[in-house]
Amino acid sequence: MRPVHTSVSAARRFFRGVGFLAQGLRLWATSPKIMLLGAIPALIVGAVYLALFVFFTSNLPGIATWMTPFASVWDDPFRTATRIIAGVALAGITVLVMVLTFAAITLALGDPFYERIWRSVEQREGNPPPDTEETLWRSVCRGAGNGIRMILATALIAVALFAGGFVPVVGQTVVPVIGWLTGGWFLTVELAGFAFDARQFSLRERRRMLGANRASALGFGAATYLLFLIPGAAVIVMPAAVAGATLLSRSVIGDAQHHR
Repeated sequence: MRPVHTSVSAARRFFRGVGFLAQGLRLWATSPKIMLLGAIPALIVGAVYLALFVFFTSNLPGIATWMTPFASVWDDPFRTATRIIAGVALAGITVLVMVLTFAAITLALGDPFYERIWRSVEQREGNPPPDTEETLWRSVCRGAGNGIRMILATALIAVALFAGGFVPVVGQTVVPVIGWLTGGWFLTVELAGFAFDARQFSLRERRRMLGANRASALGFGAATYLLFLIPGAAVIVMPAAVAGATLLSRSVIGDAQHHR
């Protein structure tokens, strides 16, 4: 009976993580002005990414053919099937990379705006971290540094998942799920940066503490990732995700301090 109880508990924590994002989305009703500020950088970056995605999809058949020159000497249906699989795998990995880099670049570009959202949530919830002095330049550099780390990590994961996409059946079922959950995890780690950085926790400590609450972290990140896939939704979801990640971070940090 213990494994059943454990799985139910994990599922409950997963949906608790989804609930943090829902709480962030409610701020659009209670604090629309500050949320609109957070939507501005998301709108700018989103417009660029939409144009890039349209360009990519229109050229996807040619890219898939270019990436599979070895299939040129094969007979159909093997040649066509190989190129379709390559195209699907490439499209899936491109979506993963675009979602994660969108978050990283938007946070770097709009760091001052998102810091205001984070600070507003901290003050509303009570017992916020000390308000430290930080110049605009340092704030932008910190956001850019975090974004570069995420982009590099994403590139490594993308290569592995792209290779896995060629494995029959597994590449079309298991790999997309792994990509979704991996993308959700990276989103959570990145979005939680404000609350953890303000409390002087390192990136390693952030990952460790979120890992101790992995089900909630994955629930929050997976839900955010899925909403980012809806065209135009990222503009609304991005500031809400920063707010929700703040709530999640406070819960995770509180649990860690309670168990010391």
